[in-house]
Amino acid sequence: MKISVINGPNINMLGIREPGIYGSGSFEELCSYIERHAEEKGIEVKLFQSNHEGALVDEIQAAYGASDGIVINPGAYTHTSIALLDAVKAVSLPTVEVHISDVSSREKFRQVSFIRAACVKTICGHGIKGYIEAIDFLIENYGDKK
Repeated sequence: MKISVINGPNINMLGIREPGIYGSGSFEELCSYIERHAEEKGIEVKLFQSNHEGALVDEIQAAYGASDGIVINPGAYTHTSIALLDAVKAVSLPTVEVHISDVSSREKFRQVSFIRAACVKTICGHGIKGYIEAIDFLIENYGDKK
């Protein structure tokens, strides 16, 4: 099984940006954590991060025919991007939306998610462990559809 893990704007600033909300671990530590878990589970992950909406759309499209599922943290594009929603709909891959913080307890605008309509699950507020939960969910529910 191969899973694309796609991160949007400012996720590369983990550990620097608002550590009280997003934690003190770096983006590199997040990537290593995901890679170790994937190795333990015997799956392949492709990690990607961009601050640019079009690059995220391109990466979602690149997952078509190459990945069995997507884990996506769209960052601020969660609340603004219909393009990401349309891209996930277009590729028809099981997609899990992940947010490190509990967006439901934050500013009102953060409680709106356009991409959620195309996702099979949303995980919020579990820190970086949410990525592992998302990967495990895809393995458990879609792993036999290689």
